Amino acid sequence: MFGSGELRLVLLKLLADEPRHGYELIKAIEELTEGSYAPSPGTIYPTLALLEDEGAIAQAAGDETRKAYEATAAGRTELDERADEVAALFERLSGHGEHRRAYATPEMFRAVGNLANVLKNRARSGKLDEETVQEIVDLVDDLAKKIERL
Repeated sequence: MFGSGELRLVLLKLLADEPRHGYELIKAIEELTEGSYAPSPGTIYPTLALLEDEGAIAQAAGDETRKAYEATAAGRTELDERADEVAALFERLSGHGEHRRAYATPEMFRAVGNLANVLKNRARSGKLDEETVQEIVDLVDDLAKKIERL
């Protein structure tokens, strides 16, 4: 989902927009990608620690039980200097959900799942000889070619 340093920039931008804690950042990215991606806490929290060590973010004032962060002046300066890169990154991420919807329909998942189940059941039956396996492979390859030409 993210290239080198991109998650760092996304988090920095989100924290410049408003103070947030880790869970809110996960949800913000999930919303940004229209539900197609939600980073794990194992990626968010180390990146927050890195940003804090670099002085780009700091713990936000408040008495919340969760640690919220906000962008510092240094973090905002970096965002200003990399504004084009940040804008392109956010545009790409917001288009990710739209791209995913183009193929991730319930009907498509049902059809692909049906094919997978038929193949699995046929393999488990123990009635697949070499000739039948090759015939199935040819059918699936032919179907893939036909779909590619649509």
